[in-house]
Amino acid sequence: MSNGAYVHLKASLLGAPSVAALAETFKVLGDTTRIRILDVLSQTELCVQDLAGVLGLTQSAVSHQLRLLRSSRLVRTRRDGRQIFYALDDGHIVGLFKQGLEHVEEQVGIHPTAEPRALHVRSAHSTRRPLRLSTAP
Repeated sequence: MSNGAYVHLKASLLGAPSVAALAETFKVLGDTTRIRILDVLSQTELCVQDLAGVLGLTQSAVSHQLRLLRSSRLVRTRRDGRQIFYALDDGHIVGLFKQGLEHVEEQVGIHPTAEPRALHVRSAHSTRRPLRLSTAP
């Protein structure tokens, strides 16, 4: 490779802030409990108590994980009276989740069965819209 090609390649590489932010996002996604929480939140928004019940975890454990997911802007909150509901922050998170799952299914030879389930993401300014994920319920 010529020096000119190296210069062109170096100019197109990610900057340090982008590298650090992306690494942090993948680090947060590297925990099985947080993946399970994101899986549930990809289907509906829930409060801590309901998330804990669905996942069979303590409310304290779920709250701790949600705090990390919120600080990484992977989930957001919505207050309804005294209740706080959690949901995926936006469609980008669903895309990350979907692509990661497709990669794993391909890698280990898991083939989705039946209809893909719909993922719902509610943005702050729109109605609920389904997104398809290639896995069975």
